[in-house]
Amino acid sequence: MDITALDTLREAVRGPVLAPHDEGYDAARAIYNAMVDKRPAAIVRAADVADVQATVRFARDTGIPFGVLGGGHSGAGLGLIDGGLTLDLSGGLRWVHVDPADTTALVGGGAQLGDLDHAAHGFGLGVPAGIMSTTGVGGLTLGGGHGHLTRAYGLTVDSLAAARLVLADGTYVTASPDEHSELFWALRGGGGNFGVVTSFTFRLHPVDTVGLGVTVWEPEKIGDVLRWYREFLPAAPRELNGFFATLAIAPEPPFPEELWGRKMCGVVWCYTGPKPDEDTLTDVFAAVNEAGPPAFHLATPIPYPALQSMFDHLIPKGLQWYWRGDFFDRITDESVDVHARYLDAMPTELSTMHLYPVDAAAHDVGADDTAWAYRDAVWSGVIGGIGETPADAEPIRQWCVDYWDALHPQSMGGAYVNFIGADEGQERVRATYRDHYDRLAKIKGSYDPDNFFRATQDILPST
Repeated sequence: MDITALDTLREAVRGPVLAPHDEGYDAARAIYNAMVDKRPAAIVRAADVADVQATVRFARDTGIPFGVLGGGHSGAGLGLIDGGLTLDLSGGLRWVHVDPADTTALVGGGAQLGDLDHAAHGFGLGVPAGIMSTTGVGGLTLGGGHGHLTRAYGLTVDSLAAARLVLADGTYVTASPDEHSELFWALRGGGGNFGVVTSFTFRLHPVDTVGLGVTVWEPEKIGDVLRWYREFLPAAPRELNGFFATLAIAPEPPFPEELWGRKMCGVVWCYTGPKPDEDTLTDVFAAVNEAGPPAFHLATPIPYPALQSMFDHLIPKGLQWYWRGDFFDRITDESVDVHARYLDAMPTELSTMHLYPVDAAAHDVGADDTAWAYRDAVWSGVIGGIGETPADAEPIRQWCVDYWDALHPQSMGGAYVNFIGADEGQERVRATYRDHYDRLAKIKGSYDPDNFFRATQDILPST
């Protein structure tokens, strides 16, 4: 970007505009996934909605490639474009306002889950969203969103009441069931393809102290555990959520030292039922012994924001990441064998695989009611290769790709859009949206016919 254009942009916005020679530029372009190392021509840290409008119009008028950063968790790093213009919402648009009387929250497009969890927790309320407090509200929501509260309260988009966004021509609109209803349908799972969402309005749900459970078994028990888990969890009351994981045990309490660093399989539980005291949790989690005696089991009451932030320090910003995902309606014996094989081959202590439940309350919503196209899925799976140094990049990528190749034939064919890598291609995007893709493409054609918002898992516009 030449100096004249840069000066024009700086005059148009109130927030800082960082070019490669400016102090703070490298920090601003450093996102959660350190494997993504891109150098935008400029980064705008929006102070307000007017900055978003001005930046969109500038990019549109100049033709410079454009991307958006919300919380910056995108494994694919889609918000950063070499030589392009990145709009960062995490400055002036990082805020949350809770209305306890209406049980709603108005959330800025640059907020993180921790901001929302903290603000809502003061009123004993929350939104079903994610498992880490550092995740961006915007990216998670636009992809559909799932987490610890999904079986109790559904997907994140099932609690979305409205969104305010800047369109490709710079205009500002509200999308809701009553205004721009087709756009509102598309935003609930269609990703960042339709505009820059500057705020979300969520309906809140009762959640305060929850029951945390952590159960891990020896790796050779993975077959018994998965065969038990695939039957137990879908039949369990919806106030009990539990995601299955393969992992290496973190070298810290509450785990005993003899388990530190060892490869294990396990389930992280969240119980949202009444009285999550120790006696209740003993009864709730009694069934874990049906899979065989665990190597470790913890059950304790915990404030919901503490559960949401429990993993933050274990996988902080700045690690090497490569991930891929798929939806599953069952856990087959063949897939059990695949999980066992790749648990054994796990390349680093941080690498993992998760199966997140997306059933129960998430199945209460009709198949065509939102852009999320897999209401019949029972699990959303992700394989995460995670390393500490650039030397880990290729081993974790290869492990992830090989694991996914072996497991994909047992899947439903598509994935949670936020778990698709940058290199997986257009057919993966189509598979993610199934027969919703054509409707999304038409909506894209109405609101963004020139595909201005293409630094996404791109839905191509149709007329």
